[in-house]
Amino acid sequence: MMLEVTDLRLGFTAGKKILAAVDGISFAISRGETFALLGESGCGKSVTAQGIMRLLPAAGRVAGGSVKLNGEELLTLAEADMRRVRGARIAMIFQEPATSLNPVLTVGVQIGEVLDLHCGLRGEPARQRMLELLRQVGIADPERRLDEYPFQFSGGMKQRVMIAIALAGEPDLLIADEPTTALDVTVQAQILDLLAQLQRERGMGILLITHDLGVVARMAHRIGVMYAGELVEVAAREEFFSCPHHPYTQALFAALPEVSRRGMVLTTIPGQVPSPEAMPASCRFADRCSHVMAVCREISPEWRSVAASHSLRCHWTGSAAEVADTPHLGLGDMMPETAPFLDVADLKVHFPIRRGVLQRTVGLVLAVDGVSLAISAGHTLALVGESGCGKTTVGKALLQLIKPTAGSVRLGGNELVGMAPGRLRAARRHMQMVFQDPFASLNPRLRVGEIIAEGMSALGRKADSAAQAAAVAALLTQVGLPDEAAGRYPHEFSGGQRQRIAIARALAVQPELLICDEPTSALDVSVQAQILNLLKKLQEELGVAYLFITHNFAVVEYLANDVAVMYLGRIVERGRAEEVLRLPWHPYTQALLSAVPPPRPDAHAAAIRLPGETPSPANPPAGCHFHPRCPQATDICRQRYPETSRVSATHTVNCHLVG
Repeated sequence: MMLEVTDLRLGFTAGKKILAAVDGISFAISRGETFALLGESGCGKSVTAQGIMRLLPAAGRVAGGSVKLNGEELLTLAEADMRRVRGARIAMIFQEPATSLNPVLTVGVQIGEVLDLHCGLRGEPARQRMLELLRQVGIADPERRLDEYPFQFSGGMKQRVMIAIALAGEPDLLIADEPTTALDVTVQAQILDLLAQLQRERGMGILLITHDLGVVARMAHRIGVMYAGELVEVAAREEFFSCPHHPYTQALFAALPEVSRRGMVLTTIPGQVPSPEAMPASCRFADRCSHVMAVCREISPEWRSVAASHSLRCHWTGSAAEVADTPHLGLGDMMPETAPFLDVADLKVHFPIRRGVLQRTVGLVLAVDGVSLAISAGHTLALVGESGCGKTTVGKALLQLIKPTAGSVRLGGNELVGMAPGRLRAARRHMQMVFQDPFASLNPRLRVGEIIAEGMSALGRKADSAAQAAAVAALLTQVGLPDEAAGRYPHEFSGGQRQRIAIARALAVQPELLICDEPTSALDVSVQAQILNLLKKLQEELGVAYLFITHNFAVVEYLANDVAVMYLGRIVERGRAEEVLRLPWHPYTQALLSAVPPPRPDAHAAAIRLPGETPSPANPPAGCHFHPRCPQATDICRQRYPETSRVSATHTVNCHLVG
């Protein structure tokens, strides 16, 4: 075995006590094998990875156990020796690239550190290797991007930089903590292909921490399900997907959003993962389990085998078929189509490229280049496309957080572009945004209750402190967080829990338009189901309109009324969700949909692999922007940009191949 983890116990000091975050887990990873850790946010998956790397925070403690890499014990190594292990023999892709990259160093310097320390590369050979790594992870124009800083990259591109840094040292074991969470499906497919290829070539072992069952179905050889610091089920891939036995595992599958569950309430798991200070001595899932028995509240279950490569910890012995939880019809139809509440026409956002001592403008980055869209009250428009295509910039420009270069944004009939600052501040009460990176968008010096109440105070809602406190408590309950979360700071929460706080803050002023930038990307499937149910309920009760920026097509299928597909600053296809997802016309849309990994190991059809890289918006190709990567491109595609073609009354495509 390459990695052997035996009875690992990790905790955090709280006063004179050590609270267990990981309580005696054991697993092994062979050379060339991928072991996936699944479980809800706060179950101890990331702490396990940090413990293996010896990167626990200051309050973290190793309470016991063993971690061996190729027979060498890591927990007793001197720190100087452990530094030589990190990056060279074990590398890690961290969950939050925005907090893992140094903001004052260029991307090239940060990749170069690894190449210098572990590969002995400097100067021009190191730069060529850096360019090769950036190309491998799909970053366009690597010569320019290598000398840029992390803040100049989108969330998905920062994640790709993290992956390039992790792969630079050619490690034996790669720990990937949510490696594709911030990536769109085409880049995700590209990265997963890259990891699989490197695994085959080098015999690299992978510890994959993820909540995406599609990624697990495609990549993992074995799966371990983690709950409240313990492993509760371990199985080979085929057995795991065909016959999950633990009630917790079955509940995770039942919470998946699918088009067949559209208009229904998604199955959720009641309650939350118990906190370390309130961990029961018996079965830790008992309070949330639909099959709880008296023995579950008295004795912690022992491991038992149900097949040669499938074991679990559970007193209940029912079959998977008995627990299949069919979602029940709960939400009515969406509101009827009305005049657009948000109407955007020919929106452009161009950023200047400045060079030299005098910072003269030498070019423009065409981040958004003529986007038009409309959303009615009570409707959801999903905006999809690859990372860096301008989706987040559209969201920020609608809120006037970024000043548009040209175009019109009308909210409820009022023009926002050029609106006076005082009126614009008042208008923001009607529109809010859930940002892509919850850690970067939450003030680390404020408690969660203060963060949520801040918007109410700023926009004149619930000035009374008692009313504010009650509203904050209600919002925390709505997004599945305990009341005591109001008194804690953002750094005390996991990534998924921070995303829930960001959603609660956006909902605090009861907006009529909510711009959701990847709001469920950091959430496990059970909390994702809870948030989607909440968003649907609010839409039905209050008529809230959503612009849903996402790369999760399962969520798009379940939630969206309309879909707009964006490529290099322009919308290339739009229409009703069922039209675009069932019968896509644009080759780019077809490639996106083919790259979605289904949550079944036997359903992986060949994806359309797009050649080349996404062109830089600073230098878009002539003609159709997609033609350098399009397998069906013709001469006319290279000469002029296609006009808008109407496929149906509600379905339009910008492609020369249509009609």
